[in-house]
Amino acid sequence: MARLNVNPTRMELRSLKDRLATAKRGHKLLKDKADEMVRQFMLLIRDNEKLRREVEASIEKGLQSFLIASAINGPKIIEEAVSMPTSKLEVECLTQNIMSVEVPKINITESLEKDILPYSFISVSSDLDQAILSMNSLLPKLIKLAEIEKTCNMLSKEIERNRRRVNALEYVLIPELEETIKYITMKLDERERANVITLMKVKEIIDKEEANS
Repeated sequence: MARLNVNPTRMELRSLKDRLATAKRGHKLLKDKADEMVRQFMLLIRDNEKLRREVEASIEKGLQSFLIASAINGPKIIEEAVSMPTSKLEVECLTQNIMSVEVPKINITESLEKDILPYSFISVSSDLDQAILSMNSLLPKLIKLAEIEKTCNMLSKEIERNRRRVNALEYVLIPELEETIKYITMKLDERERANVITLMKVKEIIDKEEANS
């Protein structure tokens, strides 16, 4: 296993032990962050799937009603009926923080200037009413869907980056630090044993000299 190229000293050993403790704390924090981001991501995915089904159903219903209305009333009458917008939609783009990731937050304000169906009910069939009502409720959902999908995309990228950091700590840095600490400890123990043996030999020599004197 790879180890760091450092001098086997007690000061270096103490420094490496501090780095190892910091790396392990960082690893735990990143793992906890990853778990929470995945949980948030799964909730958003479920919301995204639900909202997408609603949007697709509204589009299908609105288009069917619009095609029927066009066939019954004719394109010119339909164009005149829907030529004047009746509502105003204001969109405010903000951000919100999800696990240190700045994701979009879109606020929608709709103001109705007059009746949502500005034409005479006698002039067109009720199918156009259904088409307009379906399409009118569709735009806020489309904006919300775009917000959720962008959030999911940003979270997925951050989850991947966080996973690489966790793996780097778990499989590279922490093992290297542990192996280096083990190596330095072994070298210091060998040095200590050598010093003890040297002292014992010196003592033995001194004892012999004292005995002969």
